[in-house]
Amino acid sequence: MKTIKLLSIIMLIFAVKVSAQQISNADLQVTGLTCSMCSNATQKSLETLSFISSVKPDLNKNIFVLTFKKGADINLDLVRKKVQDAGFSVGGLTADFAFNQVKVDDKGQAIVDGNVYRFVNAKSKTLNGTVKASVVDKNFISGSAFKKQATAISSDAYASGVAIVNGKKTRVYHLVLS
Repeated sequence: MKTIKLLSIIMLIFAVKVSAQQISNADLQVTGLTCSMCSNATQKSLETLSFISSVKPDLNKNIFVLTFKKGADINLDLVRKKVQDAGFSVGGLTADFAFNQVKVDDKGQAIVDGNVYRFVNAKSKTLNGTVKASVVDKNFISGSAFKKQATAISSDAYASGVAIVNGKKTRVYHLVLS
């Protein structure tokens, strides 16, 4: 009887995903847009990504509100690449992350569903619920903002966006909580 109870508890632990993360939407600021045709080209490029369910441009703010498909694997680098393929640059990306008891270590790092995040302004805490965060990596902010951040961020991966994590070369996203 004790064995069955123990086995049931172990199965329950593995069935519940403790640190699930999902990005529901993002505000993507695009620089270099000069007309509605530029915006249209960027929108069409972004709409080719399979994990995006909708792209709504706001021409007054030069942003695109991206809504992501629920449960989809979201690749923020592909979002950036699609903007660049359209001939423009990302000026900023702020997203709503849904965290479920994600533990951020004393260096600001958290590994969630295979993604590695280094939080610039959050260390030794647990993130739970919807959290708004901005990506502050190279090519996700302006060049001058990146240089300014580089002097303040003490991460070995900030310049390249890549670090050795658990013995493997891994993409690391640097985030600032809003």
